[in-house]
Amino acid sequence: MKRRIHATQFLRQTIDYIVLTSAFLLTRQYIADKGDVFLSNFNVLLLMTSLFIWTVTGTSLRMYDDYRKTSSYSFEFVAILKNVLLHVCILSFLFFYFFKSYPYPRTFTLLYGVYIFTGIITTKYIVKKLTLRWRSLHRNPKNVLIVGTGQTGMNFYHTITANNHFGYNCVGFVDDQTNSLVNGRYLGKISELTNILESNEIDDVIVALPESSREQTQQIIVTSERAAKRVQLISDMQQYCTPTTSVNLLGNIPLVNLRSFALDDPGHQRLKRAFDICFTLTMMLSFSWLFILIAILIKISSKGPVIFKQERWGLNNKKITCYKFRSMKVQASEVDSNGKFLQATRDDQRVTSIGRFLRKTNLDELPQCINVLMGNMSFVGPRPHATPLHIEARETIQHYMLRQMVKPGITGWAQVNGCRGETRFSGQMQKRVDLDIWYIENYSFWLDCQIIFQTMMNMIKGDKNAY
Repeated sequence: MKRRIHATQFLRQTIDYIVLTSAFLLTRQYIADKGDVFLSNFNVLLLMTSLFIWTVTGTSLRMYDDYRKTSSYSFEFVAILKNVLLHVCILSFLFFYFFKSYPYPRTFTLLYGVYIFTGIITTKYIVKKLTLRWRSLHRNPKNVLIVGTGQTGMNFYHTITANNHFGYNCVGFVDDQTNSLVNGRYLGKISELTNILESNEIDDVIVALPESSREQTQQIIVTSERAAKRVQLISDMQQYCTPTTSVNLLGNIPLVNLRSFALDDPGHQRLKRAFDICFTLTMMLSFSWLFILIAILIKISSKGPVIFKQERWGLNNKKITCYKFRSMKVQASEVDSNGKFLQATRDDQRVTSIGRFLRKTNLDELPQCINVLMGNMSFVGPRPHATPLHIEARETIQHYMLRQMVKPGITGWAQVNGCRGETRFSGQMQKRVDLDIWYIENYSFWLDCQIIFQTMMNMIKGDKNAY
């Protein structure tokens, strides 16, 4: 199995080297002057340097992990994007400091990066599809015996059956009680395990018994290892696990963390905070004129303060005061006749003329830069909700309060994916929360950059749910 994985990784790296070499030659062809030596010693050295940098950055960013660990192409796409940007940055640094005599360095690095990105995402998508297809047709799977016909054992069976590329073939089930869902694969009771192992071609024994069956599990391990079979245990807490569950050893005690977030790491927290401060200050200094212009327009269009303050909820479920440019009339009510919180709706009569434009373009959120600098918000994160909406959602929406484990943001993954505006139905709020949790579990600096870029594109194009 390991040899096949290493062979696949070597093939993927080799294809990447071919793409990088082709991109290098195409770039040289485009920028070369008459009389240039197309592949001089200098160019060969530069190409070898590029391949070396790609290998180091690609390995560190886990671009060549086994496909079974990264089944979704979207994760590989993000890794490719990060690797290309890092590769181009390092190569540009080398150009400016060590290869100063090379002609057209800026043109070269930019065009080279575009060629690499285009070639890599295309070939990797094709290679991944072909590799998974080949594995499903020419696989040499491990024969496994599942001990336990309960929910845990059946979940494992359905998982390996639906994902042939995982490389497992279920020989059958062993348990003291059968299950009608095992599709005729029931082989006998646990007391008959020795005979079953001897009479069947089995590589691994998968134990999927409840925690209460400790003595039985111990006997199964002894019996299986006596028959020279490898034993793997499925934790009884499988139903509580999430995609980010991790296991750490505290001495000899396995400690299961049901949800591991990247922002639990102090290093990631410091990086995010430093980025928030630098990016927010740059925005406020660059667009200080826009802040002043919006303030004047608000004053001219309607009576009342320029800044609207609202109580919302942030990190660790603590209250924060959220700042926005006022987009509604001062006398507008926040609750209806029944005392229920009124969300902004399409053609809402409470919204001022300039407020409609501000809300449509998200410019009403700009004063939250103050919240970011104060440290109670981040530039990217789950959007904070007003108190009435927050109290209602935490009682009715599944996993809602997990959003409070990170700082709220001016923009977020849910917003750039169309989940913004009013939430008249519980399904709309649940989808927003699900996207927020996905962001928290998959946070990276590059994901924040992607969200900010998408937010800017939405501001330019306009968002149909912004009103």
